[in-house]
Amino acid sequence: MRNTELIFIPTPTVGHLVPFLELARRLIDQDDRIRITILVMKLQGQSHLDAYVNSIASSLPFVRFIDVPELEDKPTLGSTQSAEAFVYDFTERNIPLVRNIVLSILSSPALDGVKVKGIVADFFCLPMVEVARDVTLPFYVFFTTSSGFLAMLQYLADRHSNDTSVFVRDSGEMLSIPGFVNPVPVNVLPTALFMEDGYDAYVKLAMLFNKTNGILVNSSIDIEPFSVNHFSSEKSYPPVYAVGPIFNPKAQPHPDQDLGGRDELMQWLDDQPEDSVVFLCFGSMGRLKGPVVKEIAHGLELCQYRFIWSLRAEDDSLPEGFLGRVKGRGMVCRWSPQVEILNHEAVGGFVSHCGWNSIVESLWFGVPIVTWPMYAEQQFNAFLMVKELNLAVELKLDYRARRDELVSASEIETAIRCVMSKDDGLVRKRVMDISQMVRRATLNGGCSYLATEKFIQDVIGVKP
Repeated sequence: MRNTELIFIPTPTVGHLVPFLELARRLIDQDDRIRITILVMKLQGQSHLDAYVNSIASSLPFVRFIDVPELEDKPTLGSTQSAEAFVYDFTERNIPLVRNIVLSILSSPALDGVKVKGIVADFFCLPMVEVARDVTLPFYVFFTTSSGFLAMLQYLADRHSNDTSVFVRDSGEMLSIPGFVNPVPVNVLPTALFMEDGYDAYVKLAMLFNKTNGILVNSSIDIEPFSVNHFSSEKSYPPVYAVGPIFNPKAQPHPDQDLGGRDELMQWLDDQPEDSVVFLCFGSMGRLKGPVVKEIAHGLELCQYRFIWSLRAEDDSLPEGFLGRVKGRGMVCRWSPQVEILNHEAVGGFVSHCGWNSIVESLWFGVPIVTWPMYAEQQFNAFLMVKELNLAVELKLDYRARRDELVSASEIETAIRCVMSKDDGLVRKRVMDISQMVRRATLNGGCSYLATEKFIQDVIGVKP
């Protein structure tokens, strides 16, 4: 009987909601006592999020969604404000609304025989620990990115207690972060840590971890052995459960997307040789400016590899005649079914913005990455993948989309040749090995399965 309920509070963006939905699926599949309520907060202009939830809800039995009412005084992201500070402020404003919903759930007669055992919130929703404290519920965090980034935040909280200054970009400083083998350069930290309001938001979040009952990370000891082992020996820190990779390898494209274009892409891939296609995709927020688009196009012409390029450009800035010159060798599309493409045997390399969801997918399917970070914590992810874990090929580590820095066609050509070449396959072999390891990790008895089981036991008790 499903008599145990967990309340999930994700950050209301697709990149954070998707892993929360897959964590719900994992917990429900692994333990037949669990059901889950997901509270969906409302940012402005998020109609696509509602459509996504509606499209996937039917495939998630024992999960219900409750919309948090929109704020009357809707916050807007200021031109000089960091996104992290904006989301922190947005979360704090939602605390009274979320508290009312949680109180309603706890007092509902529909809960007859069902006991709410805890709240699981996103990293950016850490201020919701206040709600858990008010209703005397355990509070856990689902950290949708890497264990290494969690280690950086632990370091940040410790550093701030001795030095409250904002980091200086391009200072050349190297940080000795516990859980890392290599020194971490300051210039791969998130942009927000170089801004006063962003630094303040990150510090407040980092310090709230110690008020939680535990932290789930979307990684595994196979992917990040040093940082995961670091946390397993940290007795003064909340328990860390390395439950990843959390994603759905059988994810279907959103029904609102161009399914006709999807069919054309997949048919084209079916006709290509194994490991012959490089896939370029820069995430849902990775819009490219015209000069960058031109350099990528030139780089693809120079390297002569087959390609699929998911292009969200600011304008139609492809070089004149480009599509004609690459006809038959490459496909350019506005949207692409990333999971299906990475799962295709014809795909041999992935030029990525290094969002953690994309990294997890590439490792699962054994497709090596070329790193081209754009925003958020992606520069840190790129460093982690290239320098710390030797699981990716470096194009850039500290590129930032807002800087108007230009990556040359020759750099792009060189990186693509490196990832696609069979001559030096060390990165490819490591990625293939990790792929097999993380697949085993999620099976019954694997390290991620056992970490999930440990979390369930800690929250709701040992299975009878």
